[in-house]
Amino acid sequence: MQSILVAVLLALTASPVAAAQEPTVPPLPVTKRIPVKVIVIANFEPGEDTGDIPGEFQLWAEREKLDDVIALPGGVHPLRRNARGLYGMVWGGTGTLFGDAGQQLIGLLMDPRFDFSKTYWLFTGISGVDPQLASVGSAAWARWVVQGDTLREFDDREVPKSWPYGLFAIGATAPNALPDNGNSFGGSDDTAGLGMAIELNQGLARWAFERTRSITIPDTPALQKARAAWKGFPNAQRPPFVLMGETLGSRRYWHGSGRTQWARDWVKLWTHGKGVFAMTNMESQTLAGAIELGAKLKLVDPARVMVLRTGSNPSMPPPGKSAVASVSDEGLGQIAAYEANYRVGAPVVNELLDHWDRYVDTIPTASALSKRQK
Repeated sequence: MQSILVAVLLALTASPVAAAQEPTVPPLPVTKRIPVKVIVIANFEPGEDTGDIPGEFQLWAEREKLDDVIALPGGVHPLRRNARGLYGMVWGGTGTLFGDAGQQLIGLLMDPRFDFSKTYWLFTGISGVDPQLASVGSAAWARWVVQGDTLREFDDREVPKSWPYGLFAIGATAPNALPDNGNSFGGSDDTAGLGMAIELNQGLARWAFERTRSITIPDTPALQKARAAWKGFPNAQRPPFVLMGETLGSRRYWHGSGRTQWARDWVKLWTHGKGVFAMTNMESQTLAGAIELGAKLKLVDPARVMVLRTGSNPSMPPPGKSAVASVSDEGLGQIAAYEANYRVGAPVVNELLDHWDRYVDTIPTASALSKRQK
């Protein structure tokens, strides 16, 4: 009997069914990657990239002649480029509100056709602007990207009377305080690592600002009329101008004087008093996070990233107007903000392309620019 059992077991072991295995996974094809010099990333574009109502990308696509269209798996819009080596793309849109612009950016970084190791990135887009700092149509070069999503929140009607609002850091016990209990923040035991801000290359940011600070951004009678309402806010009454200021990314579209004060405090808190809140938007935090991940994978150089945001509307109402009445005051400044994005960003992009031999291995800084101007 034992010999029969052994024979049966041997037969089963030798059968094709028992010996079946998953097919061998072939290696990825090896291709010669195309080095990408400069790429502009916008966040939304209604309709087509060219030829219709403009969004954040259309002026770039049309004026820089980004006519070479490259299909990208997983991309909502195609990748575009021109003959000089400027690439551009739109991430997200009104039809993809459940999508994540950062996830799509990772898809681009993983594309085996392109080499982004020495690419300069320009992230552009419109934003709510703090009227304490600047006017609608103004353009701000960021030194930090601050994340405004991960926090604790109480209904403002339920917060202690001594609190200015019901938003505060996870691991902290009140607003305007850094975490002192890392264990309550995702089980971490290191409060020093609970950062909500990504510091950009400040030398590069200042270089971009110095190159563009004198650019005239187009003004309109409609903007001038709207600015007159901002009595007591001298910067909000200025014609559009170029400045340096931080971008705060939050998936929620917030508006009002109370939330604007929270944004000022939040940026100051997480940059340890070094940053100043300028622009609020819904995408910059996820794109900065994708770049941070790409850097860990050694796909990009985070020191080559620039963020330029322009004000399409104030982040709070002017004196005498309610938040409810002003929350939709974005249409007036959108075209101005689109124009400012291109007018301020294009000189930086074209400088990098025109003198690529200078910048391919050496990242420009404001000090280097000053020496050349003397």
